[in-house]
Amino acid sequence: MTKAELVENMATDAKVTKTAAAAALESFIANVTKALKKKEGKVTLVGFGTFQKMRRKARKGRNPQTGEQIKIKACNVVKFKPGKKLKEAI
Repeated sequence: MTKAELVENMATDAKVTKTAAAAALESFIANVTKALKKKEGKVTLVGFGTFQKMRRKARKGRNPQTGEQIKIKACNVVKFKPGKKLKEAI
């Protein structure tokens, strides 16, 4: 599903305009991003799941083309753990 399809579905379900649905989706994305930027970034949506910022350690990897060993820098990643209702629905 694309963002445009999601906006269309949200507008239909909530009986609002596509513009209002797009604004709501943009606000949701901005607020989740803002929350995950914090030191202990975590967003929990009961029944749906949890977005959590994790720190991935630096490690060694291989260049698949040359087989040469390379260093991969430490970085932040976002992990999603689905909630009970989402697991049951799938």
